[in-house]
Amino acid sequence: MEVLYVNLFSVYIFSYFARYFSIQDLSNITRVKAEKLLVLISGTILIIVSGLRNNIGDTVFYIHSYEKENFTWESVMKGKDAGFGVYQMLLKQFSDDPQILIFVSAFITNLLIVMVLYKYSRLLEISLYVFITSGMFLVSMNGMRQFLAAAILFAGTKLLEKRKWLPYFLVVLLASAFHQSALIMILVYFLVNRKAWTKGTFMLLAAAVLIVIGFSQFQTLLFNALENTQYEGYKNFSEGGANFLRVVVNAVPLAIAYFGRDRLKEINPNSDLIINMTLLGFIFMIISTQNWIFARFSIYFGLYNLILVSWIIKVFRKKDEKLIYYSLLICYFIFFYYEEVLSLNMYYSSDYIKL
Repeated sequence: MEVLYVNLFSVYIFSYFARYFSIQDLSNITRVKAEKLLVLISGTILIIVSGLRNNIGDTVFYIHSYEKENFTWESVMKGKDAGFGVYQMLLKQFSDDPQILIFVSAFITNLLIVMVLYKYSRLLEISLYVFITSGMFLVSMNGMRQFLAAAILFAGTKLLEKRKWLPYFLVVLLASAFHQSALIMILVYFLVNRKAWTKGTFMLLAAAVLIVIGFSQFQTLLFNALENTQYEGYKNFSEGGANFLRVVVNAVPLAIAYFGRDRLKEINPNSDLIINMTLLGFIFMIISTQNWIFARFSIYFGLYNLILVSWIIKVFRKKDEKLIYYSLLICYFIFFYYEEVLSLNMYYSSDYIKL
């Protein structure tokens, strides 16, 4: 865990000073431009820690597959998610060392995430701090392929915001080549580009509650629909539901955004998209309390929560902002310690980083 603690501390410090030495964005008075060099250092730390690991989640399986598999066009086209197979085949041209797969994937994933947060976050250090302490950084190392797809989709946020459907759908298709579940974002495109906190918002929340109540019937219908697809095996997934504490952690930023919706709209007129994406992630998190596999879908939406949480501090009165800021740091660190130390007993291993 020492490496993960150092990672958290150093990323926060560099990103804090990146924002401290920021300048006003003249094209948008509600945003500031963080100091690019310090942002780059923060991103580089994330990339190095993630890219030089040799454990955590399914990392060992990707390493084993890369070492043993002889990637050819025939094998790639027969496999699932051909884009990821082509990606590995190209990397094999440079090195047979599986560390190149882990590092390049970490480079692309974290670079894209930091770039989007740099553009949209109000308090960059808070977004990156929550990225780590909420467990998303850990998930990016556990579900490497899906998180790579999520980062590609996240990079298309501006296209989504500007409602440029054709280029955004092309981004979705690119992401789906790495993880087919990314295709869900085509449907999402038509759901999120609308005003937040309407009747439709509460209908979605009500639907999530009904799904939880009648989960057995919902699960049967869903897995019947997924039959003969690469995801039909999920019907045999029986590792239980996600921790309810995660639902609470995801609910708090949304609750603050709702009660401070007028102020949030005032300081960030384009907040509806961010709220709607965060809300969809929250809905999947509610459903995942019945079956953990549904938390996988929240990966695509959770990144938007990182943007939202950086804005909600500004919803409070000026004199209360510091209290909320430090309370957020403390609460997320407690969750970080509970989940990664007490619950998961996480440890970090690397052939290159030794602490």
